[in-house]
Amino acid sequence: MLSKTLREFRDFAMRGNVVDLAIGVIIGVAFGKIVNSLVDDIIMPIIGAVTGGLDFTNYFTPLAAHVTANSLVEARRQGAVLAWGSFLTVVVNFLIVAFVLFLAVRGITVLRKGALREDEKPAAPPPRQEVLLEEIRDLLARR
Repeated sequence: MLSKTLREFRDFAMRGNVVDLAIGVIIGVAFGKIVNSLVDDIIMPIIGAVTGGLDFTNYFTPLAAHVTANSLVEARRQGAVLAWGSFLTVVVNFLIVAFVLFLAVRGITVLRKGALREDEKPAAPPPRQEVLLEEIRDLLARR
């Protein structure tokens, strides 16, 4: 009974779509780390430099009167805060991911359309010798 269940589980796990999904998730996680680094280490510092040193991740609104800290980490220790700067960073991250995925899908679509156009091209006309041989064959067949 147990070996049959394990066999069924192995067959399920080794199906193509499950393995493809697992690979997609792993690649997605790795891609997410790249995008997070892009946002955190490149884009947000540039935005901070342009806006005079703003660091959005430390922007918050205290929800309790006794929260007096200047950094988000300390403010969270003191009480409830609305961390809208972190949320803004996540939104920028999402927009970048969505834009990159849009470009990737658009690029794949263009490549596929190009491949379809190549397949749809009319076949080259047969060589003149083949045409003459076919005509001779047809003439002989009529006799």
